[in-house]
Amino acid sequence: MKPLVLLVVLLWGVIGFSQEDGAPKKYTLDVSPFYGSVLLHNPDISHLITSHPNGAIIGLNRKTYGAQDWEGLYNYPDYGASFIYQDMRNATLGQNYGLYAHYNFYFFKRKLQFRMGQGIAYNTNPYDKVNNFRNNAYGSHFMSSTYLMLNYHRENLWKGLGVKAGISVIHYSNANFKAPNTSTNTFALNAGLVYDLDGGRELSYMPKPGKQKLTEPIRYNVVLRGGLNESDVIDSGQYGFLVLSGYADKRLGRKSAVQLGTDVFFSNFLKELIRYQSIAFPENNVAADDDHRRVGLFLGHELFINKMSVIAQLGYYVYYPFDFEGRVYNRIGLKRYFSDRLFAAITLKSHGAKAEAVAFGIGVRL
Repeated sequence: MKPLVLLVVLLWGVIGFSQEDGAPKKYTLDVSPFYGSVLLHNPDISHLITSHPNGAIIGLNRKTYGAQDWEGLYNYPDYGASFIYQDMRNATLGQNYGLYAHYNFYFFKRKLQFRMGQGIAYNTNPYDKVNNFRNNAYGSHFMSSTYLMLNYHRENLWKGLGVKAGISVIHYSNANFKAPNTSTNTFALNAGLVYDLDGGRELSYMPKPGKQKLTEPIRYNVVLRGGLNESDVIDSGQYGFLVLSGYADKRLGRKSAVQLGTDVFFSNFLKELIRYQSIAFPENNVAADDDHRRVGLFLGHELFINKMSVIAQLGYYVYYPFDFEGRVYNRIGLKRYFSDRLFAAITLKSHGAKAEAVAFGIGVRL
């Protein structure tokens, strides 16, 4: 439970709800019922796809008008908080209630809106080995959740009232914090209303910042990450892990940077998995004293948005004594800068679509 509390705190810090004094304040509220299907991303959840889930997405948005340079740089996005109710329409899966921080980005003369939200969800009926053993998708009440929306969006068509309609994808997973964790992805059609809480009062956008070339030398980063996770063997236990990362980054401009670095993984859940396999599956030729540590090299990209950034990294294990999900891994996540050097991060490490762990980290950019 404690990591999920930390996740909420950092997410609200990532969005940065405080702005400079004097920035225009304008809010909108949107409500979008949806109807969709659970995607069969893994055959192990085929028994759980029995009907079409439905629910509603409610969003509170604060609009930006260019008070800070990054707002104009990203075409004056919105930021805010949202709530999702989803009935999975399957008694085994139950219902999900999610709370998120989100950004809205606009394209095609602000008629197309793309929203990305990250937060936590509560499931009403997770796995229980006695009472709900068929639910291999959700191993815990609390899960991390991500959702994306791509909508035709028109505001203030009549007295502050507007419309929106499009598609949404909603993902639920506890990232192997507790097994089982097959997870679900819902693809949905949504349509709803948008209301301007100022009744349609129009505000003017400030001019976008001129093109400015940002030049920086190569910078060096050190990050320490940690958390808890469990192998896919149910009731094998949750174990702490540490990841020490060092990498160099080079800014390509005001928005992005490329990265090259290395990770050292100390994954204690693998100790237990190695011991278990050495006893339960002797045909696999796993010895109980096989090394659980791994070392990887990675390439990455960082997208800077105000005081936060989005990272995506692709890695390959160069030291890999125990075979677990293959040599290639990927990491995505969010960083929040508290100064030019100090930052915190939430990242999800996985092997393809198979999540290994959510990690909470702190780092320095030298």
